[in-house]
Amino acid sequence: MGLRKWIEGLALAVLIGRPGVAVSQELADLDYDNLSFRGVGIEWGKLYPTRVDRTESYGIRIDLGYLGPGLRIVPGVTYWSSPLTTREMVKLEERVATLVQSQTGGPRPAVDLGVIEWTDVSISLDGQVVWEVPLDFLTFAGLGVATHVLNGEGASISGTFIEDLLDSVTAGFNLHAGLEYPVTNWLRIYGLGRYEVLGDLQYFHTRFGVQVMIGDNAPGEERDR
Repeated sequence: MGLRKWIEGLALAVLIGRPGVAVSQELADLDYDNLSFRGVGIEWGKLYPTRVDRTESYGIRIDLGYLGPGLRIVPGVTYWSSPLTTREMVKLEERVATLVQSQTGGPRPAVDLGVIEWTDVSISLDGQVVWEVPLDFLTFAGLGVATHVLNGEGASISGTFIEDLLDSVTAGFNLHAGLEYPVTNWLRIYGLGRYEVLGDLQYFHTRFGVQVMIGDNAPGEERDR
């Protein structure tokens, strides 16, 4: 699927959920000429996941400007790594022990898989509805789609079927909302919360970042307004 198709699908989903916007609005009415590289942000975050321990994340976001009135397009790349929780490890070890016992017909073995790290590199595309609030702040809310490249690593699972099971390329989606402050016309700080879903792994994700603006600010975004 090409980038334009991704953007069209994301724009349609955001427009459907946006108050006051008719679902029947033609995507052709959205002006692709407004999309251009405007800035880059560096992010640090904290994950609160379901299957791995809490961990930090690091990322980059790209500001491509506005596809339509108030509809901003923001691609990004994010990285995190964390060990599986104790509960997940116990479940995995029990399944391996059961498998070995069923295959050998012998007594149930004691299985110790040590520590298994799960790493994720995601490439996302977010659509954000942006509006002004008092005190020069901007706030935004939206949804996004992503491709997650997951990799499992551990001394005891290297080269085994367990490592193969943990290695995958998975599609995901997120809902998010945040607050942004233009310190100057070329520098912004921002924070947001995201709820990410990818297969049987979900997590709440807080992010904080600094963005350097290279392109022009849109009307209403200027710091000295």
